[in-house]
Amino acid sequence: MQFLCKEYQDGNPRVRGLVSDTRIHLVPSLNPDGYELAHEAGSELGNWALGHWTEEGFDLFENFPDLASALWAAEERRLVPHQFPNHHIPIPEHYLSEDAAVAVETRAVMAWMDKNPFVLGANLQGGEKLVSFPFDTARPSPPTPAAASRPLDYEDERPELQETPDHAVFRWLAISYASAHLSMAETFRGGCHAQDVTDAMGIVQGAKWRPRAGSMNDFSYLHTNCLELSVYLGCDKFPHESELQQEWENNKESLLTFMEQTHRGIKGVVTDQQGEPIANATIVVGGINHNVRTASGGDYWRILNPGEYRVSARAEGYNPSVKTCHVLYDIGATQCNFVLSRSNWKRIREIMAMNGNRPIRRVVPGRPMTPRERSPLRLRL
Repeated sequence: MQFLCKEYQDGNPRVRGLVSDTRIHLVPSLNPDGYELAHEAGSELGNWALGHWTEEGFDLFENFPDLASALWAAEERRLVPHQFPNHHIPIPEHYLSEDAAVAVETRAVMAWMDKNPFVLGANLQGGEKLVSFPFDTARPSPPTPAAASRPLDYEDERPELQETPDHAVFRWLAISYASAHLSMAETFRGGCHAQDVTDAMGIVQGAKWRPRAGSMNDFSYLHTNCLELSVYLGCDKFPHESELQQEWENNKESLLTFMEQTHRGIKGVVTDQQGEPIANATIVVGGINHNVRTASGGDYWRILNPGEYRVSARAEGYNPSVKTCHVLYDIGATQCNFVLSRSNWKRIREIMAMNGNRPIRRVVPGRPMTPRERSPLRLRL
């Protein structure tokens, strides 16, 4: 925060461009009570672990709704996307009840995500030096005939590793941070506490490393437009004061590069033929089974890797519009606007519902019409 403010005032063109063109939200601490408790105990002998939970005993990173499991269950029943969405999955009602086991911090973060149309996010953590990306939840392996004969105490192999539809984009975002870090990609020394789990790249999918359900990353991806990752800044959760300057230098370029990735992909506005914005329109990118929605002003952002994409905009009561959008390697999202014309299908469905949803009979030339077919019908569209 100090760096951005000072460099902006000093006229740094890179920082000025970033601050002027990006709505930046910074949260100093997601769990302030837990941090204070760990700080008082000190970092020796692993006492920092005391601050992993809130005062009420919740692990915030596993306290969000498990929307991934709900999505996979719907996929197995072939309900996606016609009866169950592949994006903006609603929060289960039982999770929103007052007596639900949900931390106040978690509720505040979910409300914050719903209020702001975030595009890219990172939660900064410590104790490791890598970037983790969704899915964090491991998909259960499908049942097999052999599994039925196993004893109840049988420990099955690791669950199936399920990639998100935006797996290539998440890898790009993770690499953008790790590769710009001064030592994160230097894994020849191994990990902080064990062997290297990142295949010498400094990045790893969460479900491969530490499978967990209800993470903030998975929730952000499946409930909002935002692509969220976890950045583990270094092995020591409480670096000594003399080490802080070097830790800042290690991460400074990575933080700037990562924030700039917000402006990679496509962006635009969806309007009707009168120029009025259309909120909650769906933006569909061909080949990526995960959609985003427009904000209240009809505007949208979609992070994509360089390439050519077939993109469509759809909204209730409008005819869809399709166009080809090109994403370049340079930073700067490609403008891709859509103008939707109103559709008569909504009125037709209303008339059919009044008529008992009976299909319109097809009249065969030369065949006499029955009295029912001769009944007059007036459509006012």
